[in-house]
Amino acid sequence: MAGKNHTVLTEFFFTTFTEHPELGLPLFLCFLGLYVITLLGNSGMVILICTDSRLSTPMYFFLSHLASVDICYSSVTTPQVLAILLEQGLVVSYECCAAQFFFFTFLGATDCYLLAAMAHDRYVAVCRPLLYVTIMTEKTCVALVAAAYATGLSAATVRTAAAFTLSFCGDNQIDFVFCDLPPLLKLACGDSYTQEVVIVVFAVFVIPACMVVILVSYLFIIGAIVRIPSVGGRAKTFSTCASHIMAVSLFFGTLIFMYMRQNEGKSLQEARIVSVMYTMIVPMLNPLIYSLRNKEVKEAMRKALRSTKVFRRKLG
Repeated sequence: MAGKNHTVLTEFFFTTFTEHPELGLPLFLCFLGLYVITLLGNSGMVILICTDSRLSTPMYFFLSHLASVDICYSSVTTPQVLAILLEQGLVVSYECCAAQFFFFTFLGATDCYLLAAMAHDRYVAVCRPLLYVTIMTEKTCVALVAAAYATGLSAATVRTAAAFTLSFCGDNQIDFVFCDLPPLLKLACGDSYTQEVVIVVFAVFVIPACMVVILVSYLFIIGAIVRIPSVGGRAKTFSTCASHIMAVSLFFGTLIFMYMRQNEGKSLQEARIVSVMYTMIVPMLNPLIYSLRNKEVKEAMRKALRSTKVFRRKLG
């Protein structure tokens, strides 16, 4: 490749946000706040689901795993962004970059499959209500969650192996928030066609495949809702799916914008904003969406707060 330094890179220098050093502290405090809310919100959701017997249903079983994955998902990238802002740049080794890429891909893919499993759960609840208990058994739910983790692990293994068999050379600066595929491909030297094909093929088994499951599930759900004679019945049935629809729209909307549009249509600024959306803001919003839209969660939160107050009085 003419004009490029062919020294193989062993580390990457992240320069995101460093062009405006005066914004370093405000952005650091903002992102730190988002991260703390993400940890507290998702941890609180997991604790509520595990301790309140009224939330012992398949939907909340999937939600507890979604919240756990969101904690890890945000933790893979946010601390690095905070370090970049604090240090005005950050050097990351090749091995650390590969590890971050692997876990980010694994957790992101698992998130997609969990959302697809939740869509299937809503389909059975709305379209097969009389068979719901016999279809969505504990064994089935555990199998769906295990499949989500297994497929996420497989996709991450193949995608990481394909990405990091490339040789990286030239300028080691990455003007992005973490080790993601688009900025890494810009540093690749030599023929990367085979690796890119492998990456694209396995990407099809994550975003589009999960979207097909979700869309088909909701087509059947909408058909079932339309056939409900009363307006109140339709509204009540739709409300059971509203939280999931909002979570799916936010997560898949940002992923599609980032990974399924032509690169020419995206600016670096847009890519940064979207990356912050799906790594920080979406994981933070998920527990808020599910807590504000579900009576069971709100009631469980009230019960937990009452128990806390009683415990404090006893201590006092």
